[in-house]
Amino acid sequence: MAPVVPPARTEGPTPLFGAYGIVKRFGAFTANDGVDLEIRAGEIHALLGENGAGKSTLMKILYGLLEPTEGVVTHRGDVVRLAHPETARALGIGMVFQHFSLCENLTVAENIALVMPKGLGGRALKARIAAVGTTYGLHLDPDRPVWSLSAGERQRIEIIRCLLQDPKLVILDEPTSVLTPGEAELLFTVLERLRDEGRALLYISHRLDEVRRLCSRATILRGGRVVGACDPRAETARSLAALMVGAQVGAVTAPAGVATGPERLVLSGLTLPAPGLHGTALDGISLSVRGGEIVGLAGIAGNGQAELFDALSGETLAPEPGMVRFDGVESGRLGITARRRGGAGFVPEERNGHGAVPTLSLSANAILSRHATARLSRFGVLRRAAAKALARDVVAAFDVRKAGPDPAAGTLSGGNLQKYLMGREILAEPGILVVNQPTWGVDALAAAHIRQALLDLAARGAAVLVISQDLDELFAITGRIAVLHHGTLSPAAPAAETTREALGLRMGGAAPAEDPVTGAPDHAREAAHAH
Repeated sequence: MAPVVPPARTEGPTPLFGAYGIVKRFGAFTANDGVDLEIRAGEIHALLGENGAGKSTLMKILYGLLEPTEGVVTHRGDVVRLAHPETARALGIGMVFQHFSLCENLTVAENIALVMPKGLGGRALKARIAAVGTTYGLHLDPDRPVWSLSAGERQRIEIIRCLLQDPKLVILDEPTSVLTPGEAELLFTVLERLRDEGRALLYISHRLDEVRRLCSRATILRGGRVVGACDPRAETARSLAALMVGAQVGAVTAPAGVATGPERLVLSGLTLPAPGLHGTALDGISLSVRGGEIVGLAGIAGNGQAELFDALSGETLAPEPGMVRFDGVESGRLGITARRRGGAGFVPEERNGHGAVPTLSLSANAILSRHATARLSRFGVLRRAAAKALARDVVAAFDVRKAGPDPAAGTLSGGNLQKYLMGREILAEPGILVVNQPTWGVDALAAAHIRQALLDLAARGAAVLVISQDLDELFAITGRIAVLHHGTLSPAAPAAETTREALGLRMGGAAPAEDPVTGAPDHAREAAHAH
């Protein structure tokens, strides 16, 4: 095959960076198939697509983490080889990853020093951190350890670390996924300032309202190919979603006439010490979820969500059995298998390593969570055919895109693995379902499918507890919303009677002096300050 060369330009400025004819194959699987992308200075350019569309692969090629099988990348019209991230950074490409790559026990300055040129003294580095913080409003104490910072402050480290390298192109992967509304607004201001300075930004997000606000151009991938381009400002969120998935995305709706039943999940003063130096203690958590309803828990990452999930799932046992009750049974001292046999299901936040073992097949991962409830063993012998049939049912019901009949979980894209884990639990018809971040990293169509499945499950009488940092998601599917902050839970307020602003304040620890629903004094806030 003849080498791909960038097309001759007859009009318009030369792109800052270009990718032409990009093909990336992993064995028989083609992740990118002839992708063209041009990024101009002074623009925020969205890269959109459903899960498995090839966005992450293309992003890694541009940052030097992968080399293309075919095709070329250009910088100001000249072909370049991005064989390593250091090469990309030398050309002015920076990246802010979705999952922070920070060392918890190091300070802000020490984390930033890890990627800076050798020989830069600590005092000089701190001065540069302060200068960037002042310029962009990204204020941080360089001597604070990372473990003591909020999710928004941790993202500031990633951004400052990127900006200190004076990038001409900044790639951002789902940058608002762990931010409060106020922190997201600060980020948008920073990004718009970078654009106005003449830098280029490649913005990857499933939050389409953000894309419409920030981006002037969008390239849309589907099945590894470019299927369109548009000005997001001239589109609606629904039309952008339709371009991404090739079909209209319907709104989720709660089935009519659903009445709430008895309390099925009850927490009574659940108190647990922090599991380690960087964990969060739980302080007097009380909550009830009735059959037929979905209750949401909002909060910034690191405020006790993981610890609460572990206490609900049985991975951490409560001090007293009655602190956790499932369908009237004191379950606080029961293990995971006993809770599942009692009709509960659980989907953790971390897909790989917690929700699934990446090196095991989908059917083997079905056995891990359903062995005691789906008749996947008989007289101590695993029924592998039954496990494969269960995996096929989940794949079909939740449109899980995969290569091969029973591939390893780690070969699926993050969004498709999330669909598999959600389907594995929902198809079990649990009476109680606890989900941490149900649609994190999935595309609009898959998110709608998952949310509708949760609404339908609740309509069949299940009690569903959804832990999520996505306020739009919580308002779309929950009847009541509580906020977890520093291990303390606020009262659950009716979703129809509260606001994003009120929840955002609570998430940041600055709740209004009066309860946004009742107008009564906010005793939860007073109690939190008393601690």
